[in-house]
Amino acid sequence: MHLVIDGYGGNTDKMWDTDLIRSFLYDYPDALDMTRITEPNVLKYEAPKSEDAGVSGFVIIAESHISIHTFPRKDYINIDLFSCQPFNYERALEDVKEMFDLKEVKTWLLDRGLEWLDERHGLAEAQDQRAVLEAGGSGQYLA
Repeated sequence: MHLVIDGYGGNTDKMWDTDLIRSFLYDYPDALDMTRITEPNVLKYEAPKSEDAGVSGFVIIAESHISIHTFPRKDYINIDLFSCQPFNYERALEDVKEMFDLKEVKTWLLDRGLEWLDERHGLAEAQDQRAVLEAGGSGQYLA
């Protein structure tokens, strides 16, 4: 399951806040029953074109990764939550919207890597996820 979030109209002070982003990447995997296996890496980038500046952060989890890229001067943020295990994507979306005070989001839930699953790897859950996704196509547009 891969939740892709494009957010607009948020709090630009929060988009510049490297400590906030680092804390989110450090703590949030636990909130989704994921396992953080690295320290978050968070960098502030001052781009040659000022509107491209922002903060990027990444953490590797046992299930895959979480990444954040902010573009405060464009009033834009993108976040990926990618996990080979099911997670509450609706909760994750609401948490991210609240954290950055996002007024508008476009999101996609992508069906990734389910072909190799069998009973040992949660086939029943994967089939349930696939049924939900198939109702909306190969990727479900959430908002």
